[in-house]
Amino acid sequence: MKIGSEAHRELFCGSFMASHLPYEPETLPWPELDEAAIERLRKIPFWDEALYTERKAGVMLQAYADRVSDPLIRAAIELQAMEEARHGRIIEYMVNLYNIDVPARPAKPLPTNLEPAFINFGYGECFDSFFAFGLFGIARQTDFIPEALFNIFNTLVDEEARHMVFFVNWIAHKQVVEGRAFLRPYTSLQQYTGAAFRRLESIQGMGKKGKSSNKKGFTASGAKAVKVDLSLDTFLEMCVAENERRMSVYPQELLRPEFLPTIASLALNTLKLLPRRKNHPVADPA
Repeated sequence: MKIGSEAHRELFCGSFMASHLPYEPETLPWPELDEAAIERLRKIPFWDEALYTERKAGVMLQAYADRVSDPLIRAAIELQAMEEARHGRIIEYMVNLYNIDVPARPAKPLPTNLEPAFINFGYGECFDSFFAFGLFGIARQTDFIPEALFNIFNTLVDEEARHMVFFVNWIAHKQVVEGRAFLRPYTSLQQYTGAAFRRLESIQGMGKKGKSSNKKGFTASGAKAVKVDLSLDTFLEMCVAENERRMSVYPQELLRPEFLPTIASLALNTLKLLPRRKNHPVADPA
């Protein structure tokens, strides 16, 4: 299939909308948890960040969708906006159900330039989700929380994978239509590097301002919360495997995010060539 064609546009938008699952937080099969399981949930350090990120994303994507002239692409972005907002409602429902303390935050104003904000968000979501796939897979193997709760969040993780596939095809289509397809490799490098630096700056800022004791970021703090002693090669291997598994369900004609899986696979192959004297600790990417 020719990237940027009408057929490509119809496939990446149509398959995205056709795979939408209609549900609301209160209709999900929330399990009854004992106090030990609830306490493990409370120790996970990023519920507040996840809640407010998803809320903001829903509002920002809807505002951007309102400005998109193409009716099919607008409908798809509106659907993603709804799903992002629903993720926020799911997290809110969960923290209320299990009495998890999440500090209140004021809503931040929308950015003036919505399209660059959507692009930054899309690459950031690809960045975060790739590593989250690995951590989610490892956490599931440890029986950290009941399987019923993992099943609920597996739906959210699958939706993040759908968002990734939609985004990389949307940005590629946009670049071809605008005559900038040659910029794709450079754009990916620039955006993923920017996503990494934004997360490092956020982590450093939280530590300096005293707003959070979580100075290690998503992956390291998440691994600590689930009491997993990860080696870097084990973690990367799970990220690559989980990414391949989740991406395998989408039409073969569609693009997938390739930058991080390629870098992670190269790093993993390099680590396998090194002497196995000691574990390589996880360098937190987020």
